Amino acid sequence: MAVAVLAAVALQIGTPHHGRLPIWWVFPVVEVVVLVLLIVEDPGRIDRRTRSSRGLTLGLIAFMTVGTTGGLMVLMYEIITSAHGMTAGVLLGRGASLWVTNVIVFSLWYWEIDRGGPAERAAGSGIAPSFAFPENAMPEFAPEGWLPQYPDYLYLSFTNATAFSPTDTLPVRTWAKMTMMLESAMSLVTAILVVARAINIL
Repeated sequence: MAVAVLAAVALQIGTPHHGRLPIWWVFPVVEVVVLVLLIVEDPGRIDRRTRSSRGLTLGLIAFMTVGTTGGLMVLMYEIITSAHGMTAGVLLGRGASLWVTNVIVFSLWYWEIDRGGPAERAAGSGIAPSFAFPENAMPEFAPEGWLPQYPDYLYLSFTNATAFSPTDTLPVRTWAKMTMMLESAMSLVTAILVVARAINIL
């Protein structure tokens, strides 16, 4: 999870800065600070069942969501209005960065909310799952006591963003279905607008 957040921060910093909001740097700074606080409070797997850890994690993901959504809206506005100076390289760079960041952000939402979050899953609290993974349907192919880890949610988010629909993991709760639908819509809009505009520029 920490590596995923740092990857999103790196994308935010490395993305072409043309046309971005003047305060874009606030998002990576705040995200790194909150991540450090989380690691200090709960080193390792972030599996302590404390209200402060839960609040910090949800706050971090929500802040990343705001930054990603804001960046996507600015990019969409520039594409629609044919902003001056929008080269194909800048367009593709910002579009790809936002798409990958979107995958990371939604994977964090799935990871944090499914079955009450990583702490509840580690404690075996028995909260009903929101996703049906292949390992649930075919336990003979999974290690005994298998529970989904962050890479499982990252894979879920990536396949949903590329296929625009569930693949091998199915949502079984309403919030999961609506969240996956939102991710697919954002991914589809990003891909269509960025690719169409880039082809037009080229």
